Amino acid sequence: MRVAVVGAGWAGCAAAVEATRLGYQATLFEASRTAGGRARRLGGTVAGRSVPLDNGQHILIGAYAETLRLMNDVGVDVNAALLRLPLSMQFPDGNGLQLPRWPAPLDALAGILVARGWSWADKLSLLKVTLGWKFKGFQCDAGQSVTDVCQGLTPGAMASLIEPLCVSALNTPAQRASGQVFLRVIRDALFLQNGGSNLLLPRRDLSALLPDAALAWLHEQGSPARLGARVHTIVPLGSSWVVTSDSSVAFDCVVLACPPHEAARLVEGSGVPAGEWLMQARGLQHEALTTVYAHASDARLAQPMLALPSSATEPAQFVFDRGQLGGPAGLLAFVISASSGDSATLTQQVLAQAARQLGLNPRNPLQPVQTIVEKRATFACTPGVQRPGTDVAPGLMACGDYIAGPYPATLEGAVRSGLEVARRLH
Repeated sequence: MRVAVVGAGWAGCAAAVEATRLGYQATLFEASRTAGGRARRLGGTVAGRSVPLDNGQHILIGAYAETLRLMNDVGVDVNAALLRLPLSMQFPDGNGLQLPRWPAPLDALAGILVARGWSWADKLSLLKVTLGWKFKGFQCDAGQSVTDVCQGLTPGAMASLIEPLCVSALNTPAQRASGQVFLRVIRDALFLQNGGSNLLLPRRDLSALLPDAALAWLHEQGSPARLGARVHTIVPLGSSWVVTSDSSVAFDCVVLACPPHEAARLVEGSGVPAGEWLMQARGLQHEALTTVYAHASDARLAQPMLALPSSATEPAQFVFDRGQLGGPAGLLAFVISASSGDSATLTQQVLAQAARQLGLNPRNPLQPVQTIVEKRATFACTPGVQRPGTDVAPGLMACGDYIAGPYPATLEGAVRSGLEVARRLH
């Protein structure tokens, strides 16, 4: 079977690799010259030297079982590519949560009990609410938000753990984020497997982390990807599909692994009856994610990643020390999940936030390097959101982190979706 996979993001790479492994003849199309989609490498300049940056600072966690397996399958040395640390939500003043290297869920319970800067009321409320989630099987009403399922938590526990955890995992603020999706993430990360909550911080740029290796693996299998080849149309022709890029080629099946707005464009142009799928794909709301890169020669954090107190005027929730992750010394990446506002304003706000919160050398202040705003970084993971399914029409399928499933828009969600669609080809 000849399969066209449109889009070489993490979902598309997973779909093409798995389809090839299962014996199909897969051709991967990508409009950009760089694979990775919304988690890819960008060029940058730091202190006059060209360095790879990312279009957004992403992390993985230990529960990303399918992503880690796929990385290993295409030849990535996972231990070299990722720095594994116990879950930490510590702030610059040293307060916050840091889990020990204990079996799950004892690590979470111990971490809560010894969290620095938390009152006993904070700790006890978190333990009580968490045990309530477990007792209910990590289920809640579809219409409940994260704020709803956290009733009973103290404001301190919400501000120091739940809110940063929610916005980092779902890229949607707690007051309008899906309680059910959040509970699934909590269950899988903290309660199902040892090390599931571990932070896996990339030591390589995001394209080198998986997509480049996937494309190299496909090339070795005789299925080179077509980079810089935007798909203009897909048209059914009998039992086949004609995919038009720089030329027209017939395939037995098409997998749309591109963003929902681009997938909707191709589906509508194909003329197939897919009204409900199109309505759901176009009905998704989106959240932005902003990464502000800044540099000072002597800037160094106490840890590779720190949580930051955030507000409307100090918007970054996390900061990463890229110098401790294989990048240039002094390069920091500030992440604003569910961001709003223009690039210039966000940059200035983050630089002021860093000067006030991080205690860096005031005689050598951070200088802006590059600010990247992904306006459609993820779908808005709100309660009861209707996400389109995998099946679009006979011979036409879709995958991606926005496709219906239990997870928010994460790298693991994208990879799982790509693997699933490949396994359902027929």
